[in-house]
Amino acid sequence: MLERDIMGGLAKGLLAIETFRADTPRQSISEVAAASGLDRATARRCLLTLAHLGYATYDGKYFTLTPRVLRLGTACLATMPIPSIIQPMLDDLSERIGESSSASILDGSEIVYVARAAQRKIMSISLMAGSRLPAHCTSMGRAMLAQLKDSDLTALIGEGPFEPRTKNTITTLEGLQAEFAKIREQGYALNDQETEIGLRSIAVPVYNSRKVVIAAINIGVSAFHYENAEVVAKFFPQLVEIQNELRGLIH
Repeated sequence: MLERDIMGGLAKGLLAIETFRADTPRQSISEVAAASGLDRATARRCLLTLAHLGYATYDGKYFTLTPRVLRLGTACLATMPIPSIIQPMLDDLSERIGESSSASILDGSEIVYVARAAQRKIMSISLMAGSRLPAHCTSMGRAMLAQLKDSDLTALIGEGPFEPRTKNTITTLEGLQAEFAKIREQGYALNDQETEIGLRSIAVPVYNSRKVVIAAINIGVSAFHYENAEVVAKFFPQLVEIQNELRGLIH
């Protein structure tokens, strides 16, 4: 791809959009410029364009994205076969076990939820299709990251130290690599309150028919109701059953 074929304005506009997250839903021009790496004048033009097109609102100081932005994500999800195939399986699984289950894909150093069946609220944040979390401290993220070569891994998430979300979060690359070795050996990723205190989860990678990892699925439970060994004994076989079924359905 040649540089002259790239639309710089579109690329900058997308950078501006990506700065809006759950913890930064309202931002000033200066805040977007700092978060995106754009200069202030460029960030201002991007934000005013988004407001003009209906993708953002502007109160004179702060910009906020509007639901119109969801059209971009909805269009992406609509073209992906994974959510439509996995969602009914997660619905059935969660109904049987009485716990929440999810599916996600990797996007850089983050996971993006593409399907979810919620039974009870055990996290302080609400998760849905399109929600993002850091890959290094989530069970689904680790289930996928563990399958990468070391060079691909560091290119994706860096060499650390990684931001801790709780006091239990592994923050070093060496610590993560040791965890990934365990995941490859045992076939699952177990997260013990590293994303949020009170949450334990177990995840397995999802393979397509060519044995390529394309997603991950997990089950999340309250740490006050289940010990780690119980999580593995009760829910790992359930996830493997879906994992095997998906291998023949996704090409």
